[in-house]
Order: sequence, then C-alpha cells, then structure tokens
Amino acid sequence: MAKLLLHGSLHVTILEAEELSNPSRPSSQAPGFLRKLVEGIEDTVGVGKGSGKLYATIGLDKARVGRTRTLTDDTAAPRWYESFHVYCAHHAADVVFTIRAKSTIGASTVGVAYLPVRDLFDGKEVDRWLPLCDDDRDRTPLAAGGKVHVKLQYFDISKDHSWGRGVRSGKYPGVPYTFFSQRHGCRVTLYQDAHVPDGFVPRIPLDGGRSYEPHRCWEDIFDAISGAKHLIYITGWSVYTEIRLIRDAARPKPGGDVTLGELLKKKAAEGVRVLMLVWDDRTSVGVLKKDGLMATHDEETMNYFQGTDVHCVLCPRDPDDSGSIVQDLQISTMFTHHQKIVVVDHDMPAKGRRRRILSFVGGLDLCDGRYDTPFHSLFRTLDKAHHDDFHQPNFATAAIAKGGPREPWHDIHCRLEGPVAWDVLYNFEQRWRKQGGKDLLLQLRDLADEIIPPSPVTFPEDTETWNVQLFRSIDGGAAFGFPDTPDDATRAGLVSGKDQIIDRSIQDAYIHAIRRAKSFIYIENQYFLGSSYCWKPDGIKPEDIGASHLIPKELSMKVVSKIEAGERFTVYVVVPMWPEGIPASGSVQAILDWQRRTMEMMYTDISHAIQAKGINANPKDYLTFFCLGNREAKKPGEYQPTEEAEPDSDYLKAQQNRRFMIYVHTKMMIVDDEYIIVGSANINQRSMDGARDSEIAMGAYQPHHLAASRPARGQIHGFRMSLWYEHLGAMDEVFTRPETVECVRKVNAMADRCWDLYAGDGPDRDLPGHLLTYPVGVASDGSVTQLPGAEFFPDTEARVLGAKSDYLPPILTT
Repeated sequence: MAKLLLHGSLHVTILEAEELSNPSRPSSQAPGFLRKLVEGIEDTVGVGKGSGKLYATIGLDKARVGRTRTLTDDTAAPRWYESFHVYCAHHAADVVFTIRAKSTIGASTVGVAYLPVRDLFDGKEVDRWLPLCDDDRDRTPLAAGGKVHVKLQYFDISKDHSWGRGVRSGKYPGVPYTFFSQRHGCRVTLYQDAHVPDGFVPRIPLDGGRSYEPHRCWEDIFDAISGAKHLIYITGWSVYTEIRLIRDAARPKPGGDVTLGELLKKKAAEGVRVLMLVWDDRTSVGVLKKDGLMATHDEETMNYFQGTDVHCVLCPRDPDDSGSIVQDLQISTMFTHHQKIVVVDHDMPAKGRRRRILSFVGGLDLCDGRYDTPFHSLFRTLDKAHHDDFHQPNFATAAIAKGGPREPWHDIHCRLEGPVAWDVLYNFEQRWRKQGGKDLLLQLRDLADEIIPPSPVTFPEDTETWNVQLFRSIDGGAAFGFPDTPDDATRAGLVSGKDQIIDRSIQDAYIHAIRRAKSFIYIENQYFLGSSYCWKPDGIKPEDIGASHLIPKELSMKVVSKIEAGERFTVYVVVPMWPEGIPASGSVQAILDWQRRTMEMMYTDISHAIQAKGINANPKDYLTFFCLGNREAKKPGEYQPTEEAEPDSDYLKAQQNRRFMIYVHTKMMIVDDEYIIVGSANINQRSMDGARDSEIAMGAYQPHHLAASRPARGQIHGFRMSLWYEHLGAMDEVFTRPETVECVRKVNAMADRCWDLYAGDGPDRDLPGHLLTYPVGVASDGSVTQLPGAEFFPDTEARVLGAKSDYLPPILTT
C-alpha cells in the first residue's frame, strides 16, 4: 500500500480490546473456544494463571508516536480509554496499534492492528474495531481471535488557521496542550554570551526611534544574587564554586572579586534561603568519560557547601517507578538534569520595601569554561580572564601551562520578569519536593507582605511588553505533583507514556513556532539531529534509532511548502564544528553521523521540491548550516606557556595554526524576528523526549513588534542582528531581510570565505568573522558529501561526516 503524507495532528483514543490471549499463560496458544475453557480451570485452581501486564502503542508505520499505561486487571479484555494528541509529519500507509505484554526484562507482542491512513483523509472521526494480527508481514489474523477498539481523527496542516501566518496579534493564546499557560505583562532580557564589553555592538535601529542595547548576563546574575533578601534557588547540569562572575576590568563592581561559592555562602549567612539542585553524575558508561565529556564538579560542589548554610543537593536523573529494570538503568546512568535556572527575590523598580520574583533561564551553567565575550579569543585572555578558567576538553592533555588554544564558548540566556518568573519558581519547587529531601522551600504566602504575588510588570499599552510561555522536558520521576491518571494528565497539559506522566512541551513549542513561520527561521543549537524515521536506511534500520522528534522534518516540510507555493523561505542553522569531546572518539563520530543523516534527509526533501517545481535553485538557498571558529595572529605580550604540547599532537597543530572552533552551546530559535525560544534544550532526542534529560525553555514575543503588515523591529530583531554582527564581523542592510535569496547568498559567501581562511595556511591576520560554512557538500539530489580536501576537521583525524558506531547504543548518542 502506498505511503501518504500525514502532516498536521492526529487525535487518537485507544478504548479497549477483547478476546486477548495472555502470552504468559500456558493456555495462550490454544484455539479460542478451548482457551476460554482451560483459562477458567486455571483461574479456579490457580495454576498457570500468570500476571499479565498489557499496554498498547500507536505507530505511523514503524515510527512509534504514543503508548498507553500498563494494565494488570483484565488481560483478556483490557480497557485503557486513553487519548493522545499526536503531531505528525510522517509518510505512512497505516496507523499501527500494537498490544504488548510486559515483563521485568522486556515485552512480547500479543497482536497488531492496522488502520489505513487513506481512511483518515476526509477529516471525519473514525470509530472502529480492528482485528489483531500476528506480528508478521502477511498480517495473519490471530488464531485465537482478538480485536482492539480505537477512535481517530486527522487534522491536516492545510486546515490549521495559524499555518504560515505568524503570531499576528497579542491575542495569540500560545502553544496549546501545555502545563504552563502563556503569561502577559512580562519583561524579557536577552543575553548573548556570558559578557559583552562596552561599545561592542554598533547602532542597530529598532521601531520607535530606539536602538538595540546589549545586556550582560553574568553581571546581572551577580547583581541578582547579591541583592536577594529571601531566596536564591539554583539548578544546573554543573555549578562550580570557584568561578568569578565579574571579570571585565573596565566594569568593576563592589564585591565583584569573590567566587560564586563565597558569594552564595555570604548570602546564606545573611539569612537568605539558598537551595541548589545540581545533577549527580552517576554515569557508569565509562566510554563516554574516556571520550572527554567534561567533569561537572558535582562532588566538589557538594563538599564545598557541607557545614554551611547553603543547601546543595546532588540530584540524580532518577526514573519514575514505571520502567523495566533495563529502562531504569538507562535513565539513571545515561540521562541528566540539564535545566539551568536561577530564581531570586528582587527589589521593585520603585526601590520600596516590597519585592518580586526574578528568574534566569537558558544555556549557561554557572561553571568553568562558560565565561566568554563575543570576541571569543583563543590565546589573548590566557593571562587575564581565563588564566584560572582554562577550558579545553577536546585535547586529552591540554592545560594552561601548555598554552592555548582554549575552547571559546558561545551561549544564550535570558532574564524573565513578571508572572512567567513565578512559573520558573514553581518548576524549582516541583523538582525540590521530588528530590530535594528536607522541606526547606520558603512558604511565600507567609511573606505576602513583602513579596508581591504574580502580577504584570508592564501595562498592555507599553510597547516593550512581552507575552511569555514556559516549556519543559520532564517527567514524574523529576517533578512532584504530576497527575496519576492519563485523563488528569491530559487536562493538565501533559502526556502519558511508558506508565509515566511527561511534560514534552519544548518539542511542541518548536513544532508550533515552525508551523506558524512566514519567511525565515534562525537556529543556534549545540546539537542538530532527529526525525530518524525519515532517514535513509544506509547501514541502519531507521526504526531502531529512536530519534523520533519532529523538528528537522517540520523544518524541511516548511521549506517544501514554500517552494511549492513559489514563495521565499530560508532556514539558517548554526551548530558547533563537532560535539565537545575528543573529535575522533566513537561517541563524537556517532553524533556527527546522525547529524549528517539529518541534514541529508532535509536536503533530499528540498531538492525533490526544487526539481518538482522545475526551478533553477541551490538547496542551500533555502537551508544552510554553519559552525563558528576563530583564528588569531600572534601578538606581542601574549601569555607564554611554561610547558610544551606533545609533539605531533592535535593540540600542538591547533596551537601552531592558531585556530580552534568556537563551541556553540546555544539552544535558541528565532522565527520571523517576532518570536524567540531560549532554553536548555538541544535539538536531539535526549532533550525533546521528555522522559530523558530534564530541560526548560521559554517562548516569547512582543505584541507591539510583530511581523504582521511589515517586518518586526523589536528586541528580537535587535538581538538577531547583534548575534549576526558577532558572527559575521559586519553589518549590512541585506541582513534585515534574511528570507531573501540576496541575504542567504551573501551570508553563505561570507561564511565560505571565512572557512577558506580558517582551513588554509596562515594566519597573518585575524579572521574577519567567526561564521564558517559547515564543511560539507550538498549534491543536486540532496546527498551530503565531504568537501574536496576536507575529509577531516583541521588539525584533527576526525571525519567531518562522522562514522556509525558499532558498539554505542543509539539511545546514548541521539
């Protein structure tokens, strides 16, 4: 049967099943009439009865998109009555319902039912009993009978009134089916990198005669922590007590020379409640440690605060109690707590007695290696800001004594004020109640005379007001108070799966933002892989990879729809040259292989659309990938290392060639200069799944600065232009029109030139910009190939296209 495109949403209810055979009972293979007689005898005498645990899954062909809870009461006629809202961007012939029997070490298939996709295309509800078949190609009906009752209704993307129309107005309600509602009357401050020196950004004009003003993340976090009177709540993948937040000699602050640990101890001694949830790295997967993932200092941080008034809890990524032994082991050893938040009480603008809640969310952990500026120096700060903070985990023997290059760090963060700041606080409270141990949370209702309740910080007519919504990837194993039943979970904006309740709203937010997009999307992310159900079966079975989130496929489908309509659309994606770690190692090469497959899937979609439309165009006119790098000419007065790097090492080559990648750690997407997502979530399955790494993000827009009748020229536009100035080293009027072919070709040409300068001989001078074309070729059919002479990243033996791992399971690297 031909595969058809399902692009939109699918509402599915699995009601019940009848006449099932319990595979754990000896009578399970008997004919139906005889089986019922034997099972009656078994039940009476208690022999062979077994303990059936049944669940059902939903698939679009081989891509699983939903799963019910496990039932243990009536295994012959289970009644689930569970509903699912499924976002789909899949080519499929059937919707597949599989009923499985669960055991402590896995599960076995009871039966499979099929509903042809073509039966859904009229948009009407389908209510049907489907016969169960054997799990084979012939779809042989079960000898013992069996059937499942389902309801489905498909809503095609063409019927979505928000498709391709942007935010449109301040009445836009936000992303539906989520735990946190959209909040009005907020204020958002956007940060590029941990610090921006004075005078870095040229004038960027905004609406109303304003100019964009950059902000300084770690300075603002220092001020927020220093000014707190009642509470400081912090979560992090890593928190390191020895870092200093203030390092710019041109912008000193009173008390700015203290370490983060000293500052937190000082505030706790003053009576401020300081609570910290730091990920407890329990990983026993030794190969990853060997590959150079950086130490998180979790034990050091906990020991530092022992015996002080700071309450620091090491917080493992515990599974909930629903999984098999294997699943629980995977979660606790492979996945992390990845949220990076700071929540404090803060004074009011009028500086009175009353205070409010202020929150920070984004990609920056408060740990070593994160402090950087848009200059991203490799060698010139080694005797200043980075002498005691030398971070270079990509070479096994790198050390400050041996000199640079350090690994520069590019990141994005934000500050939230208004009602949404309280949502970040509530997220912390849920996590603390689940894993914090002692009940040390402040009861803010007891401080109602001092801390105002959630309320707007701007008036609706204020042209600088923001509407903001908080999103998460988290499950009941990490957050207290999630509902117990699927129905209650649905009402709370959560989803059920594998007997756990999951908040997967970050993925939903990306999908909605992409579907609303009108003209362009700009992404910066540490990882870019997913939609593996669409990958080519080149040495793999795509259904076995499990990187099933929709984001890459949604992006390529958006571009395809615009090509078909004869309209312009451009997607810009900035990723690191390679994931942090030893670049030739198995884990890094496996991730690069997944990334290459993701790129190829997207370019294949776009190339086919170009050919079908019969236009003369390059796929990179619509979708283009970049990385960041720096190369510095040697200057007198630089830091002089006291030791030498090992002969013939990659470290020595990079040192001699005075170049290295700038590590892109950002997790951000800008849509049409009117909507932005910033958070901790990467574009991979770990971050988007909901039941793997815990994450947090916000989506926001300014209702007075939307791309409705003319281009948006608010803070989001100014922020993107500032980022492009940082990366390209120049400003150009064409950058204000990023959807145009003129803009994308200019940016591609500038990035091509910088790559040639980065990869070639030299340097006799600094790079003119940091944006480098990602060093792959794109063939006319969408195939992703290596560039001539660029099989390996410069100064390494690491393949640009990566390599499939024969020993690392995909769940680790996706």
